[in-house]
Amino acid sequence: MSNIREVAHKAGVSVATVSRVLNNSDSVTSATKARVQDAIHALNYRPSMLGRNLRNSESRLLLVLIPEISNPFYFEVIKGIEETALHHYYNILLCETGSDPIRENIYFDLVTSKMADGIISMDPAVNIDTLTQLAKNHAIIQCSEYETESGIPYVTIDHELAAYEAVEHLIQLGHKQIALINSDKKFLYARQREKGYLQALKDHGITFHEEYVYYTGELGFDHGQRAMQEILKQSKKPTAIFAVSDLLAIGALKEIHAQALHIPHDIAMIGFDKIAFSNMTYPVLSTVEQPMHTMGSRAAEMLIQTIHGKDVHNVILPHRLMKRSSTMGNTNEKGEQLI
Repeated sequence: MSNIREVAHKAGVSVATVSRVLNNSDSVTSATKARVQDAIHALNYRPSMLGRNLRNSESRLLLVLIPEISNPFYFEVIKGIEETALHHYYNILLCETGSDPIRENIYFDLVTSKMADGIISMDPAVNIDTLTQLAKNHAIIQCSEYETESGIPYVTIDHELAAYEAVEHLIQLGHKQIALINSDKKFLYARQREKGYLQALKDHGITFHEEYVYYTGELGFDHGQRAMQEILKQSKKPTAIFAVSDLLAIGALKEIHAQALHIPHDIAMIGFDKIAFSNMTYPVLSTVEQPMHTMGSRAAEMLIQTIHGKDVHNVILPHRLMKRSSTMGNTNEKGEQLI
């Protein structure tokens, strides 16, 4: 097994320089850091993490809080977090909270007891007061879902603008009866996306109908299907649906098919997130694409910088509106808009 001296010799640097690279020190130039990392990979060097962690009072473990691991939205975000963490010689621990304060406190204790170095929170129902208190002495980053008044740095997208653009797309196609399938307004993303929906209607002179807004309480295919069942009971049915999640939208698509309606000619549908399943529906689901992998990677970078005492700033990443077959009749074989 290679040792640190062999790495230093191969890279043409001192042992101290290799140590500084392993500890993410700013005192090493990028060129030198690259040479050391190349030597580490070439020699398959594995530092003694236990000894180093004890010396530095660190665990090299990052906690990632998510409400439920079954939600496919988190897959790509977690991949981005993990790839970046491993690049910086950190490991991650997925913590499924179930939005349960007792379970949250167990994970918080891992940080206060120095068994973990920091937290990336993606739980929209996290106890923000406890998280804010913890952030006074520990590294915390909010990812996707965030609370601005907490003062905790976050990385996200402009949910309101993204929702506005999704609804405006439906309006530009000629729709005026547009329903909203929302989750629960206790979540910030749900409030922001509803605000975008309402603003788009207002700006285009379209009357808001309260009966066109449905709250499911939770995300999930079955919740979207049940919401669609209620929508289709309306005497004046909407001609288009904006769902705040692809999970809800795909469930709604299932019910539309079950009632032998044609998409998009009878009802157009647009979702939010661009999870992998959105490519597999028939017709292919129009949606707002969140840069999930980038979001996770940036959150991990920000957390590691915070752990090392650096200041980080909030990040708003760009989103993209994916116009596909569930709103557009004229599409290519991938279900995407033909320009």
